[in-house]
Amino acid sequence: MLDDRAKLLLKALVERYIADGQPVGSRTLSRASGLELSAATIRNVMSDLEDLGLIVSPHTSAGRIPTARGYRLFVDTMLTAQREQLSPPSLAREQPQKVIASAALLLSNLSQFVGVVMAPRRTSVFRHIEFLSLSQKRILVIIVSPEGDVQNRVIFTELDYTQSQLVEAANYLNAHYSGLAIEQVRERLKNEVETLRGEIASLMQAAVQVSSEALIQAQDDVVISGERNLLSVSDFAGDMSHLRNAFEMFEQKTQLMRLLDISSRAEGIRIYIGGESQTVPFEELSVVSAPYEVDGQIVGTLGVIGPTRMPYDRMIQIVDITSRLVSNALSRQK
Repeated sequence: MLDDRAKLLLKALVERYIADGQPVGSRTLSRASGLELSAATIRNVMSDLEDLGLIVSPHTSAGRIPTARGYRLFVDTMLTAQREQLSPPSLAREQPQKVIASAALLLSNLSQFVGVVMAPRRTSVFRHIEFLSLSQKRILVIIVSPEGDVQNRVIFTELDYTQSQLVEAANYLNAHYSGLAIEQVRERLKNEVETLRGEIASLMQAAVQVSSEALIQAQDDVVISGERNLLSVSDFAGDMSHLRNAFEMFEQKTQLMRLLDISSRAEGIRIYIGGESQTVPFEELSVVSAPYEVDGQIVGTLGVIGPTRMPYDRMIQIVDITSRLVSNALSRQK
């Protein structure tokens, strides 16, 4: 536990480093904190904070900078929202894809970092399903969505199935569940499993699982804007390898999908600092995200990716406002 003096000095150090980008020395910290303390006293407190892993002293400077752990403590317990008069343009009532693209650009322009928006999830529904035996205990599942998109998945089964059994299972699914959401199919199968023959039931349950994954993968996407803004961030000037890794992540988008999907399950603003998310595993990057809604239901997530030395209070405000704008624009769609 930190005493009030240590908390105040850590808060002043983080705020000064965010503002200036330079390691903070004891003399600067004395002025920034407003405490009438000797340089020796401040150095002692800084030494304690360093022992706790909250700050670190770069080799080239006598000053200190925050660690990811220090930023986390600052964000969780010391951050005071400084409400600016942000006046972002409203998002036009357009097709969802255009709203999402406009939102990513807006996030990037307001933050001067990277804006990311996950496209709204739709209910996973299949129109038609087929099974094709590939070899012993390997079956190709062919799923057709209501829009006509075709997804193929291979499942491994404990039993061998004859082609007539595969046709029987597909016919049952198509006759009873076509047009229903995958979650509804899963629940109804649980209730009806006793009335179905055991081997056919297990095949259907495996098919429903891969159908859900296939349809979600087919419809989800992430829109990214402003990647090149990171090139002008001084924090990355000394080591461009971190930026190359970040750009590879933006290209693949898979890790971002996982992060935004996790964020959409929680209410309010989420902040991931210096690799905490596991899916953006870079000590130099942080993510501020928030879910957005359509007609009162959370369907996606958006956020800002930037250096750990970002003004978190401003990013929170930008992400919060953009989330509301997207929710309003999409909820008006009928």
